[in-house]
Amino acid sequence: MPGKNVIKTYIEGGFYHIYNRGVNKNNIFLDEIDYKTFLYSLKIYLLPKEKLINELKEEDLINEILPINNFFNQIELICFCLMPNHFHLLLRQKDRFSLEFFMRSLASKYVRYFNQRHKRVGHLFQGIYKAVLIETEEQLIHTSRYIHLNPKEILKDSFLINYRWSSYSSYVKNYRVEWLKKDYVLSYFNQVKGYGFSSYQGFVEGYKEKSEYQKLGYKKLILDEDH
Repeated sequence: MPGKNVIKTYIEGGFYHIYNRGVNKNNIFLDEIDYKTFLYSLKIYLLPKEKLINELKEEDLINEILPINNFFNQIELICFCLMPNHFHLLLRQKDRFSLEFFMRSLASKYVRYFNQRHKRVGHLFQGIYKAVLIETEEQLIHTSRYIHLNPKEILKDSFLINYRWSSYSSYVKNYRVEWLKKDYVLSYFNQVKGYGFSSYQGFVEGYKEKSEYQKLGYKKLILDEDH
């Protein structure tokens, strides 16, 4: 029987929680360069083409990178978190099948880079990516919270906002990131719709599930097993 969230339901305009981890739970990011390379791939896939061209001219990479697929008109990235042995993305696809194409392209590009740089061969990820269709506004908000809380387990005494490899600091400090669509989540807190938090940071770091049933319900939505 296929693992949980391996079989996907693709719909036009759908929001999805995407995640994957290293084979045998091995690390997929070994140093700062690995994290930056994955994020740079997201950036060049999701920037508007005219802005991508300007950036590549500055970096003298236009002939090397411009021919790749550009997903600006197909995929929106809501939030992300990269952890040593796994990653989480919250995405919206504009048509029915662009998500599948985007994820296969992103993963294969990163695996080629990783294997070449670290002089290895074979699979990097534990199978194909997992995808959970987000069906309600409440699920969207709580999934973003879950994604941004991921680094808590490794930060110890540091603050969540200091984690460099997630979109959380962009949300809290209102950094402008051209390829990150924060308004889907942040607009909710501009209107304060029932959770009692006037800021996204307050919600992420202060929300408590009202019951064990609720806690388990959110866990079933976002996880198939511990990372």
